[in-house]
Amino acid sequence: MIKISFPDGAQREYAPGTTALDIAKSISEGLARKVLAASVNGQVWDLTRPIYGDAQVKLLTWDQKDAKSTFWHSTAHLMAEAIESLFPGVKFWVGPPVENGFYYDIDLGDKHISEDDLRKLEVKMAELAKQNNAYVRKEVPKAEAISYFKEKGDEYKLDLLQNLEDGNITFYTQGAFTDLCRGPHIPHTGFIKAIKLTNIAGAYWKGDEKNKMLTRVYGVSFPSQKELDEYLQMLEEAKKRDHRKLGKELGIYTMDDDVGQGLILWMPNGTVIIEELEKLAKETEEEAGYHRVVTPHIAKESMYLTSGHLPYYADSMYPPMELEGEKYYLRAMNCPHHHKIFAAEPKSYRDLPYRIAEYGTVYRYEQSGELFGLMRVRCLHMNDAHIYCTREQFEQEFRAVNEMYLKYFKIFGVGKYVMRLSLHSPDKLGKKYVNEPELWKETEAMVRQVLIDSNIPYVEVMDEAAFYGPKIDVQIYSVIGREFTLATNQVDFSQGRSFKLQYATADNQSETPLIIHRAPLGTHERFIGFLLEHYAGKLPVWLAPQQVKILPISDKFMDYALDVQKKLRSARVRVSIDDRNEKIGKKIRDTELLKVPYMLVVGEKEMNEGKIAVRRQGKGDLGAIPVDEFVQVISREITERSSGD
Repeated sequence: MIKISFPDGAQREYAPGTTALDIAKSISEGLARKVLAASVNGQVWDLTRPIYGDAQVKLLTWDQKDAKSTFWHSTAHLMAEAIESLFPGVKFWVGPPVENGFYYDIDLGDKHISEDDLRKLEVKMAELAKQNNAYVRKEVPKAEAISYFKEKGDEYKLDLLQNLEDGNITFYTQGAFTDLCRGPHIPHTGFIKAIKLTNIAGAYWKGDEKNKMLTRVYGVSFPSQKELDEYLQMLEEAKKRDHRKLGKELGIYTMDDDVGQGLILWMPNGTVIIEELEKLAKETEEEAGYHRVVTPHIAKESMYLTSGHLPYYADSMYPPMELEGEKYYLRAMNCPHHHKIFAAEPKSYRDLPYRIAEYGTVYRYEQSGELFGLMRVRCLHMNDAHIYCTREQFEQEFRAVNEMYLKYFKIFGVGKYVMRLSLHSPDKLGKKYVNEPELWKETEAMVRQVLIDSNIPYVEVMDEAAFYGPKIDVQIYSVIGREFTLATNQVDFSQGRSFKLQYATADNQSETPLIIHRAPLGTHERFIGFLLEHYAGKLPVWLAPQQVKILPISDKFMDYALDVQKKLRSARVRVSIDDRNEKIGKKIRDTELLKVPYMLVVGEKEMNEGKIAVRRQGKGDLGAIPVDEFVQVISREITERSSGD
């Protein structure tokens, strides 16, 4: 018998060769109908793949990310089967799952897929899905796989096979379609109840513009029509909230080819948001005992060799500049600079925890095809900090960082979030990760315990740690349910030794501190992109680039409008006057489009009574109140960083 261990600590015994589907059925038939895949010893497997030894097993249903990926990858194969039936002779490159759905890159020869063809393919896919065809995994020798695709004349799969190790290769077949694939897949096509093919694009083979242009077909699928309908509705709402669209309309940021791809130019309105976020971070960090520092944007190659970043991240760094026989790099991370500040003066245990913070600018050479608005850029302004502490202080310090996250979530109205505990992969020690197996076990256990003790929702993912230690990646969700990766909280047991960082213990011994890398507000670029979509551009008053717009009914009331503006500016409110020769209705409509939180209409009645007619973005007319009273109201809203709801 083999021993199967479950995430809750329970264990059961089964006969060797048992599948995860058998295990699900032994628990309940209802579960077996819902489960899509299984995590076996940290790897996602087909439900029908036999298990021959003791294993940690987690049954994966639709709500879990790995299950969705498996579902969407399986739908990509279903789409390929439909394409092959409508376009005989088509050749396939790769068809992976993506964040929301899947795609397949295909070579249609001299044929083309149109929008009308997408609808035909959806019908064909639905027809094929109803056949409940099993996804069958088959292992074949590499030589046999090569022979199979040579016979088909498929240069794309033959190219993939060249890069695979000798040994058994896996094929997957469902219905009339067979493909080279490592899997995993859902049990059968019948799970796929709702399909939408969303887009057609061009994609160079292997992403190289020197290669042939392939056709990329995108799609998404769900276990029910209701879920697809909800997703499509969310997609329509997301289009209205797209930060790229809002960023342009509201004058937040721009980009220019002469500056370079992925390099953001922050306009005055965007700079106001940046300054308000930095003010919040600085106040919060000052209360938490952080020291502020400023470090250079470049450094010598030797420092990044010491830190270990160059061997692991050279492909993501800008190429070096050579000056006076030395190589200098634009910094891609702040931590080495901060380690040098820690080392600049002797430290004792009394100085720990030592916390230093900086909104540091870093430069990362993202691939051109991966750049996306504010979400993937090449110059980032990071809410970075490093905490140097003893092992005894670690739990409290790590918990305090997580509590800082929760404070920010409350301020910005983030109701849904999850912490991804990213662990190392033992078989990649010395390659992707520092080769310290015992320290990995110790620090991963420490982080896990803090999350458990803090009652913070988290999931564990393998093979996504930093090279120097485990980390938490913070996933947040906007009000319409879109997921964003916000920031990170990392443990580092390696760089302290690399930089020979020391502190004197109580008995005057030298000890290396543990290091926590944290960035609760992430980068300005990604976080402002999130905020624009989260609030649909209607930022809270304290964060809005322009907080008040005064709308005189005519030029006769301009002097009164200027008096109101002066009072508001004295209270440090960001205010301007719409002095155009336009009707008041148009002024109101235009100001609504600019998403200014407050509009103050002033005419003869308001001037005579020393009042203003207040309109609130999204709420309409709030009535007339004295100017001084409004100054008190908005000042309190700004000071408290209120959402205004």
